[in-house]
Amino acid sequence: MSLRQFFEEIPSTQAEAVRLAKAGAPVGTYVVAGRQSAGKGRAEHGWSSPPGGLYLSLIVTLPPAQSALVPLALGERLRQHFEEAYGVRSVLKWPNDLLIPTEAGSLRKLAGVLVDRVDDQTAVVGVGVNVSMRRSDLPPELRERVAILRELTSYPPEVAQVESETVEVIQSTLELLESDAGRRALVSACRRSLYGRGRAARVDGKPVGVIRDLGDAGELWVEGAHGRHAVWAGDLTIEEEG
Repeated sequence: MSLRQFFEEIPSTQAEAVRLAKAGAPVGTYVVAGRQSAGKGRAEHGWSSPPGGLYLSLIVTLPPAQSALVPLALGERLRQHFEEAYGVRSVLKWPNDLLIPTEAGSLRKLAGVLVDRVDDQTAVVGVGVNVSMRRSDLPPELRERVAILRELTSYPPEVAQVESETVEVIQSTLELLESDAGRRALVSACRRSLYGRGRAARVDGKPVGVIRDLGDAGELWVEGAHGRHAVWAGDLTIEEEG
């Protein structure tokens, strides 16, 4: 079986890669699609997947890092790559999204990361990037909430180019997470890029307090009426977020 499994259309690259992993496909196998009919985001959210986006899911060996840190570190390294390669500046929204600030003060989503654990040692990393789709192909409610890489750079890449770059970023990030020094460096970078510090937040629709910091294991520290506490997972909404 080829390590790269391409589908012109598939319900979900993430679901297919998880299926392959459970069936014994080797680490390094990845599924990529031209479009998805049932794309999967975090917390059971859908991911709109018209042609022109990168929809990729890679079978990986989990590093020893805490599970909360893995998607965050991957998001940060993708953020660094898009800035270095294309001059596109974004911010990191906990736990896994890359957002582009607009002149109007709103935020548009450029990319997201999803990590599904298969067993104690294996996971599937899913990455979605809005590379070059047409806004008219997006649902009306998303057209002003999405950032598209092609619109943000003078050197718009092809989806195939972003695919190969993303695979490299995933693999190199997981290697960094294998060492204490690599983990510390990634946590520091995530702290610098973290969006929303000082703003009130909700997790899964419930108020949790004001975002204060990022912990060493990738947890989000917030301060509420009863003091500071850590948030390890959930769907984060930030006050005044566009």
